[in-house]
Amino acid sequence: MADIKDPENTILMELKDGTVTIELLPDVAPKHVERMKELVRAGEYDNVCFHRVIDGFMAQTGDVANGDMEDNFNLRAAGTGGSDKPNVPAEFSKIPHARGSIGAARSQSPDSANSQFFINFSDNDFLNGQYTVYGMVTEGMDHVDNIARGEPPVEPDRMISMKVAADA
Repeated sequence: MADIKDPENTILMELKDGTVTIELLPDVAPKHVERMKELVRAGEYDNVCFHRVIDGFMAQTGDVANGDMEDNFNLRAAGTGGSDKPNVPAEFSKIPHARGSIGAARSQSPDSANSQFFINFSDNDFLNGQYTVYGMVTEGMDHVDNIARGEPPVEPDRMISMKVAADA
């Protein structure tokens, strides 16, 4: 396991192939970081599928309302929901959408982010300044690269569990 500098702002995402370590950026996007930690600590992300995975682009997940593969799962609805919490306003920054960065998924409205997020497979500079970046994969990107592709994937992969490193 990598040396974790700030366990309170580090997420451990368990995938089928192993652990992905995500360093959150509370100085850049405090509201997005707070929301992710709140949902992680409530167990909301456990068993949630990756519902939109585009080769060379990104893997999207985090629909806690419709994406839980253990609870009334409907793949067609995955990606259409969020959490029961209010949306999070945009926190745009100069941080690029580089390979391994975590971006907040949203609708057309910049202030519509909720629980969904995506992990960039490559440097997606065309997203810069349009979607909030609030974390970076620091270890385990090879596991992210192995997530099943599709919109949605025929047999989607899931986040087996997510924990704040301070609680692990």
